[in-house]
Amino acid sequence: MLTEDTAWHPVWREEFDSAPALRKAIIYGYGPFRPLMSIAHWLMWHFDLKKFRPNEVRRVKISLACVFAFMGIGWPLIIYKTGIMGWIKYWFMPWLGYHFWMSTFTMVHHTAPHIPFKSSDEWNAAQAQLNGTVHCDYPQWIEILCHDINVHIPHHISSRIPSYNLRAAQQSLHENWGKYMNLATWNWRLMKTIMTTCHVYSKEQNYVAFDELAPEESQPITLLKKVMPDCA
Repeated sequence: MLTEDTAWHPVWREEFDSAPALRKAIIYGYGPFRPLMSIAHWLMWHFDLKKFRPNEVRRVKISLACVFAFMGIGWPLIIYKTGIMGWIKYWFMPWLGYHFWMSTFTMVHHTAPHIPFKSSDEWNAAQAQLNGTVHCDYPQWIEILCHDINVHIPHHISSRIPSYNLRAAQQSLHENWGKYMNLATWNWRLMKTIMTTCHVYSKEQNYVAFDELAPEESQPITLLKKVMPDCA
C-alpha cells in the first residue's frame, strides 16, 4: 500500500518537488545508493517508539536496550582489542554487507515497473500478496546462503511458513495460481530497470523516472544507465 507500507514504496511527487536538497538526496538514495537504503529505513523506523503499536513497545524497548548495550560495551572492547581498523573490519563492513544483502533482496521482491502500489481503499490483501510480490531466481549458491529468502511469495501469503517449506508452498501456489504470480530471474537488466526507472509514484504509469521529471539534476541516474550492464 502507498502510505501503509514502510519500505520500497515509490517516492511521492510532492516530496520530490518539495526542496532541492531533499530532491538531490532522494535521487542518490533511490539511485546509486539504493542497495543500501535499508540503513535509512532502519534509522527512521526502528528507533522511534511512536511508530509501533502499544502492544509492541515493550519488546521494542528490550531490542533497543540490547542494541545500545552492544554499542556501549561491544564497540569499546572491539576498538580496545583491535583498534579502529578492527572495528571497521569486524563490525562496520559486515554491517554494511548485511544491509546490502537485505536492501537488494527486498528491493527485488517489492519493485517492478508493472506492479502498482495502491491506496488503502483500492488495496486487496490477497491480490497484493500474490500478485504484488516478485519471485526471483538467483544462482543456487546465493539461494543456499540465504535459506531460500528469494522464494518470497509464500512468505507474504503466510509469514508462518518455515524456510524449509517455502519451495513446496511456492510449487503449490504456482500450480493453482501461477497466472497471477510474478516470476523473474536475477540479472543486470533487472537491477538496472529498478534502479533507473522505478522512482516516483504515478497512478497511470506506476512509476516515473527521476530523469523524466528533473533531467538536469539526475546525473546519478544518467551515470547508472551508462555504466550498468544491460544483459539478461
